[in-house]
Amino acid sequence: MSTENWATERTEDFMEVRYRNDKTLFTGKSEFQKVEVVQTRWHGKMLLNDDLVMLTEKDEFVYHDMISHIPLFTHPNPKTVLVIGGGDGGSAREALRHEGVEKVVMVEIDKMVVDACIEHIPQTSEVLLGHPKLELIIGDGVKYVNETKLKFDVIIVDSTDPIGPAQPLFGPDFYKDVYSCLSDNGIVVSQGESPWYNVPIQESMMEVLSSQFPFVRMYQFGNLTYPGGAWCFTFASKGLSPLKDFDKSRVAESGLKFKYYTPELHSACFALPQFLLDSVEKFFKG
Repeated sequence: MSTENWATERTEDFMEVRYRNDKTLFTGKSEFQKVEVVQTRWHGKMLLNDDLVMLTEKDEFVYHDMISHIPLFTHPNPKTVLVIGGGDGGSAREALRHEGVEKVVMVEIDKMVVDACIEHIPQTSEVLLGHPKLELIIGDGVKYVNETKLKFDVIIVDSTDPIGPAQPLFGPDFYKDVYSCLSDNGIVVSQGESPWYNVPIQESMMEVLSSQFPFVRMYQFGNLTYPGGAWCFTFASKGLSPLKDFDKSRVAESGLKFKYYTPELHSACFALPQFLLDSVEKFFKG
């Protein structure tokens, strides 16, 4: 919720985090959700969907580095990438930095999110204005993976929490279709929620992935903005391991520079604290 002076994010009924709002740049109500962009005092521009913080200019690179480069450097030769969601453009931006990637398809259900970010947050969205390797589709990602005949080496599910339009992106039917449209050694990485506040969601996601994929893990990262400071991604593949099949020399050879991702962090992020292992290790496969 944004007022004249503060943008406030509420976590259920027990916590609120407030950010100094110097100016509301955009507010609108799409058929799916409320969308806002505000200029905060310290975090830069901030995108909120249904009063939940999606990104800030200050730390968006953390999330986008970790959701993109972990699978793209695990896969030996990723050429085709599908981004489900990710309307701010950050995940597509990072995928397109990989020289060997020939095509990125991005399917975002809410045009208002895309338009608001293009107008107000070019830091992440500039790539959406017409990159030659990017196909942007405004549509339903669940329907897309069910109907497409294309095969993808890497699929990035850059979704919001499992409420509203994102809810089907956490179910077994969706991941059955994801499996079908992955290439033979394909990888899917998904936004995996908070290990502090969303354990039931994490366990449900991991159970779904474990029923579909021969290799399943979870990894984590620290961030500035999301509630609790710790956040996770799920990693599932048709066999590739982000540890055993990761060649860190490829990172140096790529010539890419990062603000968060490192080859050492690539491996270390899969070392989970015991309390999180107690919840999700039973769903690990491979």
